[in-house]
Amino acid sequence: MREHGGNLDLAQQRFGGRAEDWIDLSTGINRLPYPVGEVSARAWNALPSRAEIESLHQAAQRAYRTIAPVVAMGGAQAAIQLLPQLAPRGRARILAPTYNEYSGVLSTAGWDVQEVGELDALAGADLAVVVNPNNPDGRRFAPQDLLALLPRVGRLVIDESFADAAPQLSLASGADQPGLLVLRSFGKFYGLAGLRLGFALGHAADIAKLAAMSGPWPVSGAAIAIGCRALRDDVWAEATSARLARDCVRLDDIVQSQSWRLVGGAPLFRLYETPDAVAAQEKLARSQIWSRVFAREPAWLRLGLPGSEAEWTRLAEALAR
Repeated sequence: MREHGGNLDLAQQRFGGRAEDWIDLSTGINRLPYPVGEVSARAWNALPSRAEIESLHQAAQRAYRTIAPVVAMGGAQAAIQLLPQLAPRGRARILAPTYNEYSGVLSTAGWDVQEVGELDALAGADLAVVVNPNNPDGRRFAPQDLLALLPRVGRLVIDESFADAAPQLSLASGADQPGLLVLRSFGKFYGLAGLRLGFALGHAADIAKLAAMSGPWPVSGAAIAIGCRALRDDVWAEATSARLARDCVRLDDIVQSQSWRLVGGAPLFRLYETPDAVAAQEKLARSQIWSRVFAREPAWLRLGLPGSEAEWTRLAEALAR
């Protein structure tokens, strides 16, 4: 498995404790998740019907403010796994540093992969990938700048896994344009990563191909029931977006005592430059708080946002030691 956050088993091996003792801030997953409520027995017992899957698609279209074709999948990662099969192998360019699965998946499938540092450098690629807002540094790109790139590449993939609380960045409303594919994660913003739910939005031909490759039951009945409920809950989404904005400022204020420099972030995580990220990670781990470090950037430490007040207190106390 490639380097990711969420590797709490490694934290336990090195620093002890049970999983439930830890505050896992190594991922960008909302630690105050959507209240799932009851899920019917049918959602667990029966195969999802076409009508039920379509109801989930409609809920996603409503939430993402689009009429573009959509297909539900087992997380945005499921769509990434199928990207190499959407077109013949060619030249892929990825705006980096970013989520490392794109490079790994495309390289394994035989694509010629190049990581570039500027948007204009993506031009000429058969497949171009931009994460917006970017993970891990929170870099953002205006929709008009991304659309200007579209005619200059064979296919443009925009990963909007962290865009729920920044809808002004989204290209979902125009995702039905040929050559454009937008990926959305459900589990991060709604705090339900274990549900394994995400969506691809795009031109009808691409979505039909992804749907065919995904098979007749790409997501579970429970994912459909919970996804429909959550995606239609505007009140919860608006309140959560507002809280995340406040909590980003709160986290930045707490770490000021460490003399860390804010590199950037998105509404679910912050990235800091530290004198020694591994040492900072170990300091927090001794209080059973797990964070994310990066082998290629030894000064970078990424922190997700704590959830409960008890978690905020533990983090502040750990940093003060």
